[in-house]
Amino acid sequence: MKMQNNYNPDVLSCLANLSNDEVFTSPKLANEILDLLPKEIWKDKNATFLDPVCKSGVFLREIAKRLLEGLRNEIPDIQKRINHIYSKQLFGIGITELTSLLSRRSLYCSKNANGKYSISNSFENEQGNIFFQNIEHKWKNGKCEYCGASQAEYDREEGLETHAYQFIHNNLPDKIKNMKFDVIIGNPPYQLSVGNTAGNSSKARAIYHEFVAQAIKLNPRYLSMIIPSRWMTRSTEGVSDEWIDSMLKDKRIKTLHDFLDAKVCFPGVEIKGGVCYFLWEKDYQGKCDYYLHQDSKAICHTDYLDSKDIGVVIRDIQGKSIVDKIEKTEKGYIKDDKLNFSGLVSPKDYFTNKQKLTSSWKGYSVKENKTKNIKYYLNKNIHKNLCGWVSIEDIPKNLESVGLHKVYIPAAGGSGTDTQILGYPFYGEPNSVCSQTYLVIGYNPKLHNFTKKQCENIISYISTRFFRYLVSIKKKTQNGPRQVYQLVPMQDFSESWTDEKLYKKYKLTQEEIDFIESMIRPMQ
Repeated sequence: MKMQNNYNPDVLSCLANLSNDEVFTSPKLANEILDLLPKEIWKDKNATFLDPVCKSGVFLREIAKRLLEGLRNEIPDIQKRINHIYSKQLFGIGITELTSLLSRRSLYCSKNANGKYSISNSFENEQGNIFFQNIEHKWKNGKCEYCGASQAEYDREEGLETHAYQFIHNNLPDKIKNMKFDVIIGNPPYQLSVGNTAGNSSKARAIYHEFVAQAIKLNPRYLSMIIPSRWMTRSTEGVSDEWIDSMLKDKRIKTLHDFLDAKVCFPGVEIKGGVCYFLWEKDYQGKCDYYLHQDSKAICHTDYLDSKDIGVVIRDIQGKSIVDKIEKTEKGYIKDDKLNFSGLVSPKDYFTNKQKLTSSWKGYSVKENKTKNIKYYLNKNIHKNLCGWVSIEDIPKNLESVGLHKVYIPAAGGSGTDTQILGYPFYGEPNSVCSQTYLVIGYNPKLHNFTKKQCENIISYISTRFFRYLVSIKKKTQNGPRQVYQLVPMQDFSESWTDEKLYKKYKLTQEEIDFIESMIRPMQ
């Protein structure tokens, strides 16, 4: 029998694949993130490093390895070098008591920093420089003032984990509070359950951005974290537009690696929208080297994150090229609602209020009669029929649009990751209205006065892959409000539209055409 080679796996590599509750970082991924930092920092005996969200201690352990090699000439004695690095340069905050113990074991080779088997003999206490304090949430109106956690979910008896993370709860250890760090790095918790105070219908609220914001407040020379990519397309619960805008406009983000499939970084863990890691550099002001990782390839382009000033990152380089070509033909169209399709699309709940014409409202007639003679398109997933009939008195607002030729399209369609992008549009004849299930295209009688034929041509345009690809750049969830149509240029609706006509009009290359058609399936 052939003898197998001895294999001694890294326990932190194994741990990275064990849990869906907390996403652990593998040593391989940690080193890819550390590679973003300048090489000279590993030879700087005064450089300080903080992982404020220690889980396995992998970042601090891999930093220690690099410093031990980089400072070999500066501090030749190995024990003095270890003592200096561990006591003067490396600091961490555990996210739980368990992860603080695990991190000390990874870094010091002992769960107690001053233990018998600790490789550093410079500590007088068990914590060393990896801190953990079990703190409480600060409740107000059923939620934590700092992180938004639900009191019903996390107000727990003593001894149970509360997930009140020190770093974002204004409770930094004194030693860390008074330090100036060169590097802050880590993999923060991504979300918390924020069910209502009655304990019903809980859902997850994003929390990773709180750690990024707190780290920036500490003003390090460098900041690097791995977080979900959803913020780049605004498709994330609980993340404020203000925080997203601050990131999109921050010219200190020097490098960003974006992975459409999070499993590349975290095998076996599903994180919708992918993940990204970045390097933020305090003294840098410029464009970002943005790497999109897709299908085992990384494509880089250098530009500002929100290069079109539309509040999202255009993640693929082909999409940026396509939008650039449209801009050359339709100058200024992105910022002018008269030149882009969003100007044709109504606000949500266009005909409805909270009482009338909602999807659950039952005040309509199944058959037309003398008083109820306005066609009412409703949610066919709730009601057996596609339409009913209502009276003029049933319509709470925007009566001037009832008589228009128009197009209805579902306000929510697809999953945000499907390849059709939108629900099916259909013609809305004069003397018709709809529930909040639909948006109205051609809704404003002062600006839009389409014929039936023009509405049919609008439907032909929506049905193209070209149209729906441009929508997909901003639409990353089921919801499709009027803003997701911002990158779609207006057309002459006296004629019908096909992909072939649009590709020719905007001079798309075969590569760009193939890209669109690989992303978007025909509308049936």
